[in-house]
Amino acid sequence: MSQTQTPAAPSPRQWCDAIQAKLMAALDEAWRIAESSDDPAVQARARDKAKLCAQMAAAARKIAAMSPPAKTGKAGPEHPLDLIQDFVRRMDKATTAIEAAEEPAPEPQPRAAQAVAMQAALAKLKRR
Repeated sequence: MSQTQTPAAPSPRQWCDAIQAKLMAALDEAWRIAESSDDPAVQARARDKAKLCAQMAAAARKIAAMSPPAKTGKAGPEHPLDLIQDFVRRMDKATTAIEAAEEPAPEPQPRAAQAVAMQAALAKLKRR
């Protein structure tokens, strides 16, 4: 008994790209048929086919968006010093973010002359 090799399943991104390519080819063919014919029924079928291709492409994109991203397989540090350097680098990032948050907010800008004039005009009209 011989064993058959099954190909590995494509990633959702690859699957979506393949479906999109097939749908674009079908869409191009539908538009070519519509442009080459004067028959309203043929043109209506071509429009329906184009609409169906667009709906299927949208569904394929939604399916690809729902799938989790591919794992990059981040390798661990090869040397203990790399681990320490990585830790120090992350701590530096965290402390600089905290220090940046502690800086006082800049003084507010003086109000624009136009805004002051508008508020004075509204006050004259007793609207504010």
